[in-house]
Amino acid sequence: MSTILKRHIDPERAQHRRAQVLDAAAICFARSGFHGASMAEISKQAGMSAGHIYNYFDGKDAIIMAFVDLRMAHVNDRLRNMAGQPDPLAFICDDIANIVEENMHQAFLGMSLEIFAEASRNPTIASALRTADADARRQLRAMIQTGREQRGLAADAVTIDGRTEALICLFSGLSLRAVHHPDLDRASMAAAFRVAMQALLLS
Repeated sequence: MSTILKRHIDPERAQHRRAQVLDAAAICFARSGFHGASMAEISKQAGMSAGHIYNYFDGKDAIIMAFVDLRMAHVNDRLRNMAGQPDPLAFICDDIANIVEENMHQAFLGMSLEIFAEASRNPTIASALRTADADARRQLRAMIQTGREQRGLAADAVTIDGRTEALICLFSGLSLRAVHHPDLDRASMAAAFRVAMQALLLS
């Protein structure tokens, strides 16, 4: 029966309904965590029956995977925007305040930490994150290598690999700092990060 219903759902309406479910799930996950939030809680928050939700998602794991996909799409959009700048490396250094704020924003870090925790026990989520990480790392590495070559800076494999990983580690750590030190001064952090980015990318 559900298969028949899925075939006749209007694509635009389905997209709207999926977004409605994801908005509700985000509230429930923020309140109860991935494992604490039930499909019943999500359906109540969304204002639709659990059976109706199954027309758009096969279950809670599919909802979690949708958030992983959204995160991956956001990272790819960010990287494409950087790569499209006249000078991507200078852009990263100049945009550091926005990057720091985004990575320490409450909504972003809450969902990120839930995804990372889920990946530690869910092989499907872990595999998706590793695939996404490999793709993002490849894009960032190419960006760094090209930018450094254009400046006549060291761009051998060891240098590029090390600086790419260091950059990723620095940004990944921002979410944890926001949890442990929520009152951290964002402006001072951005200023310090700018120094680190210039050392990693432009020297």
